[in-house]
Amino acid sequence: MSCSINLRAVSYKDKLLKDINLNLGHEEKIAIIGSNGSGKSTLLKIIAGFIKPCEGYVEIFHNKMEKLKDFKRFRNDIAYLPQDVTNHFLCPTVIEDVIFSLRARGEDKFEALKKAEKILEELHISHLKDRVIFDLSGGEQKIVALAGLLILEPKILLLDEPTNALDEDSEKKIVNILKTIKKSMIIVSHHKSFIDSLTPTIYKLHNNSLEKL
Repeated sequence: MSCSINLRAVSYKDKLLKDINLNLGHEEKIAIIGSNGSGKSTLLKIIAGFIKPCEGYVEIFHNKMEKLKDFKRFRNDIAYLPQDVTNHFLCPTVIEDVIFSLRARGEDKFEALKKAEKILEELHISHLKDRVIFDLSGGEQKIVALAGLLILEPKILLLDEPTNALDEDSEKKIVNILKTIKKSMIIVSHHKSFIDSLTPTIYKLHNNSLEKL
C-alpha cells in the first residue's frame, strides 16, 4: 500500500512524545486516542507541519520534511481541521466562507460557487448556504469548516477532536460524512465509541508512546 504519511522516531520537547513511528496508507483511516494532555493534538500539528519535532521527522508521500518550510509544497494536499473551529472562518456566510480559499487562489467566482454548492449538497447542508456562520450550531459549524477543506480536494485529512462538545445527533452526522470520504485520514479523539464506528485501526497515545490497539 502506497503511504501518504510516515512518522520516523518523532519526539517532542519535555518528553511529551518519544520515538513515535506511524504509517498512514493511501485512503486509509486511522484514529489516535488518549487522555487529555497526552499529546494527541501536538502530534497532529507535527504531522500538519505547524510545529517541528525535536527529534525524528515526517515523510509526506515519501518526501522527508526536514524543515517546516518543506511542508509548503504539500499545503493543498493536507487539510487540517482544528478542535475549535470558532476562529477558523473568514467570511460571514456559509457560501462565502466555503468559496474563500478558491477565490483567494484566483479561481473564477462562478466555478467556485458551482464547486461549493456541490460540496454543500454532498454534506447535506445546502439549506445552510446563506446562513450567517456564527448563528449555526457547533455541529453545523464543524461541517461547514469541513466543507471549506474538502472544496480544495486534499489527499489527506487531519481531524482534531471533530466531535468535541457536539450533541449525539451532530456526532452521528459527522460520522456518516467521514464514512463516505475516500481520503487518507488521521482522526484524533478521546471518544472511543465515535472512533470505533469509523475505523478498526486505532492507536493509543500513552506514556509518551504510540501503541496499536
